[in-house]
Amino acid sequence: MTQNELKNTQTTERDEPFRMFGEWLKEAERSEPNDPNAVALATVDPDGMPNVRMVLLKGYDNRGFVFYTNFESTKGVEILSSMKAAMCFHWKSLRRQVRIRGSVEKVSNEEADAYFASRPRGSRIGAWASKQSRTLESRYALEKAVAGYTAKFSVGEIPRPDYWSGLRIKPMSIEFWQDKQFRLHDRLVFSATDDGRWTTTRLYP
Repeated sequence: MTQNELKNTQTTERDEPFRMFGEWLKEAERSEPNDPNAVALATVDPDGMPNVRMVLLKGYDNRGFVFYTNFESTKGVEILSSMKAAMCFHWKSLRRQVRIRGSVEKVSNEEADAYFASRPRGSRIGAWASKQSRTLESRYALEKAVAGYTAKFSVGEIPRPDYWSGLRIKPMSIEFWQDKQFRLHDRLVFSATDDGRWTTTRLYP
């Protein structure tokens, strides 16, 4: 489905919003100067205070949208406490936005191991060296930790830390937003049904 085919229908096939997302992402990969897979990730802390930061989408299919993180980081702790999150892609060059809300599940160990092994060696060292989101007493302390783990893993493969893995947002809703003249934008929302299909609804801009 393209931007000119945002039509209201009662129900759609199980993978329709993912096909549409894939088309939009491919167009973003051709037009965005940096990180077309960058996405704002929203979470909530135990006191109900929202948090948001940018992460990189590392995969998607009809099961959901995957990113990787240190589970002991702020976002890791917040997500694991609620198992809910939201995402927002904004592709300025295309004047498009995609919003995703849903529950969260951990990816399998096999998925996490495969992605971790694909990362540059320096990034794998960094996953061990960084106590993500915690207080850093000095830049030297981080550099010392990097040097220590570089020496420790100087030979052979670098294993994935137990606290580092992937999370998958399983969408309950996906909204596609397309800029239009006079701010009369197109907004199409896919909402998940109990049988794994989707209903679609158009919203006023």
